Amino acid sequence: MTTSIFWTIPESAYIHIPFCRRRCFYCDFPISVIGDKSDPAHFPPIDRYIEFLEKEISHSANLGKPLKTIFFGGGTPSLLPIEGLSKIIQALEKKFGISPDSEISIEIDPGTFTADKLIQYQNLGINRISLGVQAFQDELLKTCGRSHNLEQIWDSLEFLLQVNFQNFSLDLISGLPNQTIEQWEESLEKVISVSPTHVSCYDLVLESVTAFGKMYAAGCSPLPSEETAADMYRMAQRKLTQAGYEHYEISNYARKGYQCQHNRVYWKNRSYYGFGMGAASYLQGVRYTRAATQNDYYQYVNSLENEQFKFPKSPNNKKDLLLETLMLGLRLAEGISLEKLESDFGYAITENLICLLQSYSENGWVKISPKRIHLSDPDGFLFSNVVLTRIFEMFD
Repeated sequence: MTTSIFWTIPESAYIHIPFCRRRCFYCDFPISVIGDKSDPAHFPPIDRYIEFLEKEISHSANLGKPLKTIFFGGGTPSLLPIEGLSKIIQALEKKFGISPDSEISIEIDPGTFTADKLIQYQNLGINRISLGVQAFQDELLKTCGRSHNLEQIWDSLEFLLQVNFQNFSLDLISGLPNQTIEQWEESLEKVISVSPTHVSCYDLVLESVTAFGKMYAAGCSPLPSEETAADMYRMAQRKLTQAGYEHYEISNYARKGYQCQHNRVYWKNRSYYGFGMGAASYLQGVRYTRAATQNDYYQYVNSLENEQFKFPKSPNNKKDLLLETLMLGLRLAEGISLEKLESDFGYAITENLICLLQSYSENGWVKISPKRIHLSDPDGFLFSNVVLTRIFEMFD
């Protein structure tokens, strides 16, 4: 099997687990709310979903290489019973194989796991945790509609330390309603005091279908002003890099050797499998997203039993690939190789891009060297949308 610049052989899989106690006010992901009273260990809808995941995996095409990264996202994957999680991993192993040195990540929320459950994760081969903290203030957690509180955050961190779970990431959100710069600084300092191997700092994005999107308009009170939001971004960059974290992607920081390898697959525009409700795949140059409701997803999986799903064959669109490569690659601190860009898309396109970005190079947002092009940190990252909009206008 050969590859082209349009696709690589996938070595990664994303598995979407849609179940949540409740929907957070900023969330537009495909989820299923089960409430606070449901016991996930004895919840038939979860058992049924796992059965369909196993079916989907078993009827998918193996394109040739064992998995090097697996990511359980959601939703709240830590609501899954261990037995169900084990079944999914076994299905992936049986279908594709899993490399001995693979990165297997799972998103977990405070209040949904114990130290014993973390040990069971380790026994299953899960070696990376992403803990959805979001804020270290109870009032902000309530504002977000989160199902956990500050006490549960500290309990969760204690569990991670008890079992010596070495590779774990903490997530924070800036730009929340009524969030002050002082609260953001406090959250950053508490993260640094815990010393995770990885930190993700996301700026609140208002989506029209979410509760926040219906309540607020960008830049208007009680949301922080654009100036304050920018100050929060610069503060995170300053404090985390001073604490020894590498700012390797617009929203992500890692200690040496602990970048998220699964997410790098996305930013490098490489192929990957996706499984579950609303999950996306990028295979053989084609992006495919599954249905975002359980019933429609189950109908899709049932259709696979008669014939393995064949990804549609469509002409490779070189312009789309170029824009995806630039949009994703410029998120990384390392940026994009000019040599590879020229090899894949030609000398003329590469030179036109360099000419276009000269003005942003002069104001310090873009760095151009003989070998690479990348955004500066923090201002290039902060104003990346301006740069990317100009790129899209040029090649549209």
